[in-house]
Amino acid sequence: MKTEKFIERERKSFNKMLNFRLPYLFKIVGVIVFIIALLLLIFRSQFGGELLMLKNIARQGIVIGLLFISLSRDKEEDEMTIHLRARSYAFAFVVGVLYALTMPYVEYGVANVIKPESTAFKNLGEFQLLSFMLLVQVMFYNVLKRFR
Repeated sequence: MKTEKFIERERKSFNKMLNFRLPYLFKIVGVIVFIIALLLLIFRSQFGGELLMLKNIARQGIVIGLLFISLSRDKEEDEMTIHLRARSYAFAFVVGVLYALTMPYVEYGVANVIKPESTAFKNLGEFQLLSFMLLVQVMFYNVLKRFR
């Protein structure tokens, strides 16, 4: 009897974690944070300087904004949107893994063609991978919602 209660409590807490969504307001906050961080990153590169801290803050702002957009509820949340969101996360994961496996070789090949003398093999950074996966998830989710 105790085992069944324990399993049921674990199942409820696991389902609670799986169904976690931020309120709809966070989607608006996420868009604002994303746009501000993106503009900050663009202006930093345009007006120069090696402001590494500003670059890191802008990158983290982009990831946080995309995460807020990804985790926030829609105005009308139902079983279909939950299913579409799960499909978009699965798609983003698969595409992200393929991107992480192939992109270093593509970058190496392109760099080798452009400048063969100074070519070095580089791995992806966490910002590049996280922002790519979150962008794919948000875009694919919106496409799935539109064509349902």
